[in-house]
Amino acid sequence: IMSRGLFVTGTGTDVGKTYVTALLAKKMKEYGFETGYYKAALSGAKSIAESDAGYVNRIGGIGQEEDTLLSYLYKNALSPHLAAKIEENPVEPEVVQRDYEEVSKRYPYVLVEGSGGIICPVRYDEKKIFLEDIVKWLDIPAIIVATAGLGTINATVLTIEYMRLKKIGVRGVILNHYTEKVMEKDNAFMIEEITGIPIIAKVSKNDTDLKMEKEVLQRLFT
Repeated sequence: IMSRGLFVTGTGTDVGKTYVTALLAKKMKEYGFETGYYKAALSGAKSIAESDAGYVNRIGGIGQEEDTLLSYLYKNALSPHLAAKIEENPVEPEVVQRDYEEVSKRYPYVLVEGSGGIICPVRYDEKKIFLEDIVKWLDIPAIIVATAGLGTINATVLTIEYMRLKKIGVRGVILNHYTEKVMEKDNAFMIEEITGIPIIAKVSKNDTDLKMEKEVLQRLFT
């Protein structure tokens, strides 16, 4: 059986995408969804255990075999295309598809985490690959992790519109660093108002639980 995958992207670097992905994995396990994890390319880590993938595996309680979590690990903390160039290990489409399918065979649900934002270049030589291409190869819908504060309306709406342009299905937005401020409530309202995409969860600092109904979670994958 091919699994149901969900791509998790962010409006940029440091919006807490990995933190939120781990909470999502934890919640899915709580609801009884057998969930795996996959990330095509990861940069800025010495080992899988110390990486974002290792973090999600541990905090999300996935317990997946380390070598199946990702395809490419780059030591340089740079955009994957640049790290790949320096380390001479470019991302190959068939490797990504094969590795994702392997995880899919083991888990009925798979959270696929992106690197950086959706326009992140993954490879840029004779082959030009961006994060959006990976989502398309895997043929899965996406959710966006955004920060709740100032500037998020612009960043989130631009990300959604770009993904629509690229024919990627966006299922929802999760706001991170949420504090219930008037501006943040308005940001949530405005994002929904402008794009028609729902805010499916709000995550506050140090949250260890994702407040999301089982039905809402299930809908992300269908």
